[in-house]
Amino acid sequence: MIFQQILLEIFHKFNGERTISAPYHLLKGKRSGQTIQDVGIYHLHKYFGVLPKLARQTYDKAISALVEEEILIVLQDGFYKLTNKATSHLQENKTLPFDGWHYRGNEHLFFARLSLVVQSLSHQSAKQMSFIPIQKDEQVQQWVRHFLKTNHYQDGHLQQKLLEEIVMSLENLNVEEEAKEMVMLRLSGYKTAGLTWQQISYKMKLSEMDIGLIYISTLHKWLNEILQKKDEYFLLNQLTEAVRVNIPLSGSASQTAELFKNGYSVEEISRIRRLKMSTIEDHIVELAMNEPEFNMEQFVAKADIQRVIEAVDETHTRKLKVLHQMLPYLTYFQIRLVLARGERFES
Repeated sequence: MIFQQILLEIFHKFNGERTISAPYHLLKGKRSGQTIQDVGIYHLHKYFGVLPKLARQTYDKAISALVEEEILIVLQDGFYKLTNKATSHLQENKTLPFDGWHYRGNEHLFFARLSLVVQSLSHQSAKQMSFIPIQKDEQVQQWVRHFLKTNHYQDGHLQQKLLEEIVMSLENLNVEEEAKEMVMLRLSGYKTAGLTWQQISYKMKLSEMDIGLIYISTLHKWLNEILQKKDEYFLLNQLTEAVRVNIPLSGSASQTAELFKNGYSVEEISRIRRLKMSTIEDHIVELAMNEPEFNMEQFVAKADIQRVIEAVDETHTRKLKVLHQMLPYLTYFQIRLVLARGERFES
C-alpha cells in the first residue's frame, strides 16, 4: 500500500526520535509548535497536511499492519523501531511526490472549482443550463459564477479554450497516465457522472486510500505546473486563486513575524504580545523555516551553525537533548533555529 510506504518513509526520517503518533499529526497538518518544527528539522515539508481528514482509526490500522508484517516494532514508551525488513521496503519502493506544505488540502478547492466549471460548460454546450451542481458549497458556486461571467462563457468559446489548457498542461505533467486518468474520471458533465472513489478503486484495482493519495499527488504536480507557467494557462491559473499557501505561517506566528521585521527583539515581542518567550521562539523558528532570506547569524554565530551541522553528521541524530549535551554553550532555541533549515541534513 502507498499509505504504508509513506508512513515508512516518515518513520525513517524521524529516525526513532519521535513517538508513534508523530506521523499522524504531520499528515493531518497539526499546527502545534512541535509538529511545525518537525517539518523543518526532519525535512518533511511534502507530507505536511496531505491528509487533513485522516481518521485515527485508519492510521492505527495501518500501524497494526506494519507491526504484523514485522516491519515496525512499537516500544512500551510510545516510541518505535524499524526492522531490517523496513530497510529493504524503503530501498525497493518509491513514494509519490507531494507538496503538502504549500497546499494543505487546498488542492481540493481547485478541483471543486474545475469540476463545477466543466459541468456548467458541458450543460451550456448541450443547451441545458438547468442542472444539479456537483459542488454544494455556496462559496464555490459563487466563485464559479463569477469566473464564467468574467470569461464571457456565453459566447461559446470558453469550453474549447479550457479544454486546450487542460490537455496541454496534463501532457506536460511528468506523472503516470493512470494518475491523470484518475483525476479526469472524477469530472462530471452533461449526462455523464464522475466516478466515485469506490468505482475508481474497482477499475484501477487499488485501495481507495491509495487512489486518494495518487489523486492528491497528481493535483499537487498539476497545480505547480499551472503556477509555473501562468501565461500558458490563463484560465487554469484563475482556478488556483488562494489555493497555494505562499506565506505558510500561522496567524499568531505572522503577528510575531511582523513585529520582528519591524525591529523588535524577541524579548520585546514577548512583552508586547503578552506571550511566553518559548512561544515567541517557536514563531521565530517557524519564520526561519519559511523565509529563504532569514539571517540566522543574528541569533547564532556562523561557526556555531557549522558546529551544529557537524554534530548532526557525527551523531546521526536531531535530538535536541543530545545536541545540547554536545554543544552546551548553545541554547535549545539556537539549535532549533539551525535545525529549522532541515534541507541541510537531508539524506
